Amino acid sequence: MSDPRATLADIAAQCSGALPLPLPPGATDAPVFAEPWQAQAFAMAVQLHAKGVFTWPQWAQALSQTIAKARMAGDADDGSGYYQHWVDALEHLVLAQGLGTAEQIHRFEHAWEAAAVRTPHGQPIEIQAQDFTSA
Repeated sequence: MSDPRATLADIAAQCSGALPLPLPPGATDAPVFAEPWQAQAFAMAVQLHAKGVFTWPQWAQALSQTIAKARMAGDADDGSGYYQHWVDALEHLVLAQGLGTAEQIHRFEHAWEAAAVRTPHGQPIEIQAQDFTSA
């Protein structure tokens, strides 16, 4: 499945088997995304899967490991950090696949922050070359 319109339920269905996709508490009753960045993290995972970077079972394993590590570090495990776990798992997979370095991720993170500061409220944030020089 590489449909960019995939839902959390679609992805969870593809991850069935020995290691199902972990879902946040109340996932069936609550809105899927509380904030826009969560939808963007979801979209990045769908796009990376569509490009063949990982399979859904590989994604489920990476996300499960990230959540387990957070729990051992004292994560509240109340669902509030679910999409942060997605971002962390994505970073891990990008590094593990050799698609980028920690330094590149760090540079993009700071460029994103610079772009967010200069972007008027309600407008889409777009990274430009200038954002890397101010990062």
